[in-house]
Amino acid sequence: MSKIKPSKGAPYARILGVGGYRPTRVVPNEVILEKIDSSDEWIRSRSGIATRHWASPEETVTAMSVEASGKAIADAGITADQIGAVVVSTVSHFKQTPAVATEIADKVGAGKPAAFDISAGCAGFGYGLTLAKGMIVEGSAEYVLVIGVERLSDLTDLEDRATAFLFGDGAGAVVVGPSDEPHIGPTVWGSEGDKSETIKQTVPWNDFHLGDVSRLPLNEHGEVKFPAITQEGQAVFRWAVFEMAKVAQQALDAAGISAADLDVFIPHQANMRIIDSMVKTLKLPEHVTVARDVETTGNTSAASIPLAMERLLATGQAKSGDTALVIGFGAGLVYAATVVTLP
Repeated sequence: MSKIKPSKGAPYARILGVGGYRPTRVVPNEVILEKIDSSDEWIRSRSGIATRHWASPEETVTAMSVEASGKAIADAGITADQIGAVVVSTVSHFKQTPAVATEIADKVGAGKPAAFDISAGCAGFGYGLTLAKGMIVEGSAEYVLVIGVERLSDLTDLEDRATAFLFGDGAGAVVVGPSDEPHIGPTVWGSEGDKSETIKQTVPWNDFHLGDVSRLPLNEHGEVKFPAITQEGQAVFRWAVFEMAKVAQQALDAAGISAADLDVFIPHQANMRIIDSMVKTLKLPEHVTVARDVETTGNTSAASIPLAMERLLATGQAKSGDTALVIGFGAGLVYAATVVTLP
């Protein structure tokens, strides 16, 4: 018989507050077209993106996260010192150690919480949300700060016609806390590592550091290019449209609801065509509000879902208490979907 005392967590968890930060610089397609042979019409038709935000040197991963976190904490109606854990999802914090979560926790005034980073690409927010829910129900934290943050402009090859227009920067954060009722459904998540080559960094950091030009991509001037994100667009599109619609349906089934019960759909903001195709495949009713933040924010990877959530609530397109399906998917290939009640 075990002598270990059972955990005393909350029966359930929910999102209590949300906050977002978008860099001040807005970059229209015309700026992208300075480097690639394309057109505004082509970019819009292929992705739905008209503008994106790019961070200044001062708008670091930490700085953007602190801004978004402060808003989320205030929205949740708690104080920073009540946070028991900070989970940060990012692929664009270039310091291997320590985790950027520790710095963010200190700067928001969270005291001495558990703090760590995760790398799950565009599904990172869903992964973090699931971890937060587990901590609260298990009893190791009463409130958890979950952050998705990216400076993908640092990892964008502006000469790559297939990806130069896709990526943007920003941070989104939520506070997850205890609840007497289920407001975060079961997570349907997973990975398909056999497809890992479809979205990847062009070269490892150590190859770039060694500077062997025979192994590295070069620009038109023969200079070594900084590592960037590359993808096989058609393969990713087909996977996202057909496979992720199945995952989204599984999340609805796991939560015990149908598409008709939804108020809001917040998919990863990768591409407008992917979003519209998923809406059609899922047969979402017309009353369901669909996040299309990608038009003005671009693809911000781990930050895209909380940023889209924050904008829907701020603009009144969604309201507190709405039932929302969220799904993230991307490099790995990894995915995570769940049904939540909006804060």
